Amino acid sequence: MDVHVRELRYFAAVAEELHFTRAAERLYVSQPALSKQIRTLERQLGTVLFERDRREVRLSEAGAALLPYARRLLAEWEAARDAVARVVADRAAVLVVGMSTSPGRGGVLPAIRSRFTAARPGASLRLRQVPWQDATAGLADGTSDVAFVWLPLPDPERYRWLVVAEEPRLVALAAGHPLAARDRIDFADLLDEPFLALPAGAGPLRDHWLATDARGGRPVVVGAEVASTEETYEALAAGLGVVLVATGNAPLITFDGVVTREVDGVTPCRLALAWRADDDHPLVRDYVRACAQATGATRGHP
Repeated sequence: MDVHVRELRYFAAVAEELHFTRAAERLYVSQPALSKQIRTLERQLGTVLFERDRREVRLSEAGAALLPYARRLLAEWEAARDAVARVVADRAAVLVVGMSTSPGRGGVLPAIRSRFTAARPGASLRLRQVPWQDATAGLADGTSDVAFVWLPLPDPERYRWLVVAEEPRLVALAAGHPLAARDRIDFADLLDEPFLALPAGAGPLRDHWLATDARGGRPVVVGAEVASTEETYEALAAGLGVVLVATGNAPLITFDGVVTREVDGVTPCRLALAWRADDDHPLVRDYVRACAQATGATRGHP
């Protein structure tokens, strides 16, 4: 004898409503179809489950005995179906991680990945390189789910973030530049130098890398705009300007005629993992948690 989940669900609805028409409306089926399913279940069990007359419907003794088991079986079935759905969803789930430059400081990405995949073995990660014009690395237009970004972000109220690294800013310049002979350079000595700038679309991040807050109102001389590591190196090597860079990114551009020097008078830079404030997707939460565990980072924005 095989009883179907549908029959148990119909039985439980009638048992709770004690009214076939109301139960049928609740189940979005016709009353004759519901009655037919109840009769089928009664035949399978070999007993009457409801006592009916023109005025009321009552559970029979057998029906009253069946009801708690039916409810438990239905609850277990719902839980089983949800568990399967989660597995299927995880297998199909892809979390897109945006970045403008790799945050590969001390194995950060592998450490986060290992923790994330332990929590979500069925999910996959897709790393996405985003041009420097977009300071949010894909968060603003929804093409990234989480992103490694440099602070400050434009429209910061739209995002939440963890600061994963805080590093001094160095100045990169051509090896033949007169200031390259120094071990340390005061930012005041760079105020009249042409600077390489991010595209205007980078918003407040452009000002950060130009250190406008340390210029005392002095205007910036822009030697060229750059939108990638390669463009930055080529502009530096050609002597088009100098540029502030994060300590961790210095190795990406310091070769074949380009050097970096420590700078006094500018604040450190902060690399963060960011996500949209209104995004509560479980994969996003799990990646943020994995990042916090791997880096010891604490939330940098409420």
